[in-house]
Amino acid sequence: MSVISVRVDEKVKKRLEEAGVDVPHEVRRRLEELAWQVELAERMARLEKLVKEMPPAPKGYSAKSVREDREGH
Repeated sequence: MSVISVRVDEKVKKRLEEAGVDVPHEVRRRLEELAWQVELAERMARLEKLVKEMPPAPKGYSAKSVREDREGH
């Protein structure tokens, strides 16, 4: 685990503590959520690149594939 320190206005800290907010937990949760969003965006970018690099399906492929599925082959 790593340690991250953040300076926050004393009024903000006090208000959150008065409201019963577990600040370290909320900061940790938000950073984990942000890391997941970054990971997801990177994976989506890689996926989009792969899709762009794929050649198009041959003409008539979709109809042939659906027909085969319907016929049970």
